[in-house]
Formats: sequence, C-alpha cells, structure tokens
Amino acid sequence: MAIQTTSSLSRPVTSVLPPTDTTPSFIIGSSQKTYKHQYSNIYFLRLRLLKDIVIKSAQKKWQRLADKPTLVPRVLEVTKGSLCYIVGTVYMEMPLKPNVLEDLARDNSIPPPPPLHKFYSSQDAAMLEDESGRIRLVGEYLKKARLVTGVIVGALGMETPNGDFEVVDMCSADLAPQLSAVGDSEQMNVDSSSSDPWVGLISGLEVGSEASSDARIQMLIEYLTAESGSAEDQVPPSQISRLVIAGDSLAPITAGRTDYAQQIEDRKSRKAAQDTAVFAPHPIHNLAGHLLDIGRTIPIHILPGETDPTGTILPQQPLPRAMFGAVSKLPSFVSEPNPTYIRLTKELVDEDHPPKDDTPSRTLLVHSGQPLNDIFKYLPNKHNSRLAILESTLKWRHIAPTAPDTLWCHPYLDEDPFIMKDTPDIYVVGGQRRFGTRLVEGEDAMKRKIRCRAVMVPNFARTGTLVLVNLRSLEVKCVNFGVQGMTGGGGVLEEEVRPKPHRPTPLPVEPLSSEQQMGGGSPGPMFD
Repeated sequence: MAIQTTSSLSRPVTSVLPPTDTTPSFIIGSSQKTYKHQYSNIYFLRLRLLKDIVIKSAQKKWQRLADKPTLVPRVLEVTKGSLCYIVGTVYMEMPLKPNVLEDLARDNSIPPPPPLHKFYSSQDAAMLEDESGRIRLVGEYLKKARLVTGVIVGALGMETPNGDFEVVDMCSADLAPQLSAVGDSEQMNVDSSSSDPWVGLISGLEVGSEASSDARIQMLIEYLTAESGSAEDQVPPSQISRLVIAGDSLAPITAGRTDYAQQIEDRKSRKAAQDTAVFAPHPIHNLAGHLLDIGRTIPIHILPGETDPTGTILPQQPLPRAMFGAVSKLPSFVSEPNPTYIRLTKELVDEDHPPKDDTPSRTLLVHSGQPLNDIFKYLPNKHNSRLAILESTLKWRHIAPTAPDTLWCHPYLDEDPFIMKDTPDIYVVGGQRRFGTRLVEGEDAMKRKIRCRAVMVPNFARTGTLVLVNLRSLEVKCVNFGVQGMTGGGGVLEEEVRPKPHRPTPLPVEPLSSEQQMGGGSPGPMFD
C-alpha cells in the first residue's frame, strides 16, 4: 500500500507490503475468538516447533566434544553418570511469582498486595520439561544462565544421584533466517545517504497525564511537519518516511482521576500559580488532534500499549479507528495490533503495481514493551540489562516466552504466533525507561550475514525522545525535545552513545554521533 500525503513536503516514498507466512498478522480472526482451550496447547506447540531447531543448534555446538555427548529424546530417560543433552521447555519455580490459585483463594475483603517489580529470589528453581515430564536443573552454570519460563533450550550435563540434571552448558535456537540476509560476495549499489528514508519511533506520549507533555508533543509535531528550524547534524524531516507509535499514547487512568466533578472542586481550591499541570478532560480528543496534525504530512502506525483503552492480553488488537476522529479517514493512518510486523519497501506498491515475490524490503517487528518488561522481572539485575535480554529473545526465537505464565495472552489452539520464523531487520520495543540500541549479528546455514537493529524506545512524556532509524544502513539517531525547566526520566544504557552537548536552538537536539555503535548496519538489498 503506497501512501500519498497531503503535504507539499517531499519525502521518500515507502510502501507497506502484505503479511507473509513468516511475518504473520496478529489480528485475531472470528474463528479464533474463543477461550475454551487450555493454555497447555501453546507450550506443547512451541516445543514441537522449536525442538528440532534447538537439537541442530546443540549438535553444532557440542559435536566436537571429546566425550561425544548423545541426545536423550525425553528428559526423564537420562541416565546417571552419562554425559548427554536434553531439549525442553524451561519452567521457573519462583516463590514470588504470581499464582492464580492463590489469587482465587485469597479473602476478597483483603486488598491484594501491590505487584512486585521482581519475581527473582535466591529460592528460585529451574526445571526442564517435555511431553514425558519434568526434571530439575542444578549446577554452577545456572548462576550465569539467562532462564525464564517458556524458553526452549538444550542442556548439556548428566544426572546426579539425587535425580537432578547437573548442567555444564546450554544452547538455544539462535537467530532465525532473515529475508534480507546477504553474503559477503554480494555487491550492493548504495545511494547517497542524503536520500535515505528514515523511520521515526516514539512511545509513551501519555496524553492526558497530570504532568503534561503538550509542549514536547507540539515541538515533535513542528519537527515532523518541518515547521521549525533544525540543527545541521539532525536528520531533515523530509527524510522521515513514517512514524511508528509503540504504545501508551494515553495516560493510565487512576482511581483519583475518575471523578471529574471532584477534580473540578479540587482545582477551584488551588492557587492559579500552583496549578501548572492540569489534567485534560478529553485526552482522546487531544490525541486525535495531535495525530491529525502529523498524519497530514507523514504516514502513522499506532500500536496499543499497557495504558491504552483496549484489551490487556497479547496480542492486543488495534485501537478502534472511530476513536481518532478525522485522522482515521486518512489512508496514511494505520491502527496496528501489538505486536506487529511492518514490511516496508522503497518501490511503489498499490492496486496498479502489485508487489513481486522478490521485492526488496525491510521488516520491522514492533511491540509496546510488555514482553520485555515481564522477562526482566524473572532475572537478577546483574549481567541482565534490558538490551541483553532483548538480544536473547532474538536467539530464543520468541517474542514473549513468559506468556501465558505471567504475561496474559490469547489461548491459541494450533499456533504460537509469537515464534520468530524470520529475524527482523529492525526490532523495536516501546515502553522503556531509557533509550538503548544494539546491532545483533549472526550467520544463517548458508553463511549469509544476519543483522538486526534492536531498539528500545523510551517514554516520550518523560524523556522527549524521538528515535530515528535509517532503513538502508540501520543507523540510529535520537532527537530530544524539551523546554527549559522541564524535567524527565530516562538515561543512558549500555551501548548508547552519550550525546554531545548542544547549543540552545528552537528545537534542542541530542544527536548520537558514534557510527561504530549507533550505525554499522548493512546497506541491505532494499536499496540494491
């Protein structure tokens, strides 16, 4: 689908390609809208689809060991004192993890405890299970292993006299194949960087919050529509081909905010000088107005998030277009599910120009952050940064392994859509406290290079950060919006390049200047 904007601003044309078998749609069809099935189907299906892949990865990793370990096809068939490897689904037994049976048994007159920031404790135990049963994993190796419920792994070791399995090494499925993977010998014609299309990424507008971010949003609109000045090292707005909003566009509703009449009385009792941040009574109308200002000049893809008015279980279905007013009538406005795949190409694609099977493209995998946030609760902070966890999900080949254990998801019967059949070119996660990025690299079976740009998008209301990704080179830059005296969260994660100090301008910018860490991607076949 090619998008023509109404603005006179000339932008690079990018078209959206339809879903494929390896980049499916997360829209739940009418035939799937049932909750009669058991969640165990998801675990069995996940193991069946990934087990052979993990076995091949294990054979490749351990085939040259002197002891020649053998594969034991069922976890309960291991023998004492014999080096072997087994493949199964990880289950973490954690005392602090929420338990639905305990929730049902709790006295309803007693308020539930607040949600924990971490499930991890020193009493946790790791299990590996398959269709035959479950075996307990032990050993020093587990202290540094990154394990969460739902991950399919191979474990090398031997059974102990106590009947446990002592682990000495582990492996996962590793990176999935990539549609745009290229060999070293392939020559690519690279256009001038001045014509490269960029995609803009934001998350957490939180329109309607008590700590208003309207000033930052207005500066964002002026930048995207080229109505404001820009610094020399800033990406020209004319090169930004699309904007992706990764969840949390509306502020969360709190109990104190629901009584609007009470808020009116509270405001009357405040002094005008102290009432600097006033809650907007119509946040959806305000959001729709902001999107209309942007959507007139640039295509928008908006995903629901944890705080948005839609179902909470994954995959979250698209926000109703009717709630967005006039912008919903624009063909450049797309309401997406969460997660979602977005396949972009520079070629014109419409009814008169259907896509070819070999149309070069870039694939974006985007979600609003709930899977990463949930995985983070399973692990100790030491050696487990969010960027490292994000890379692990690529090597596990699964977007949300902790679903449905501690992350609610739809009870699929005959599929697990969260399995990554292809490695995306750009992996975007919204709803994060800080910005971070990493270029994940590997090889497929044909020795072709796989490159994925993983990006963590911080909350815009707190940081004012717009992330820009070059669709050709996978280079990343950030633009920060703010006014004097405005405070916000955020910070610098590993592998984020600290921005150089900038002089005051009409639009404050914090460019990420190190090409080695922030760029370094492959030009890719999209621009052959």
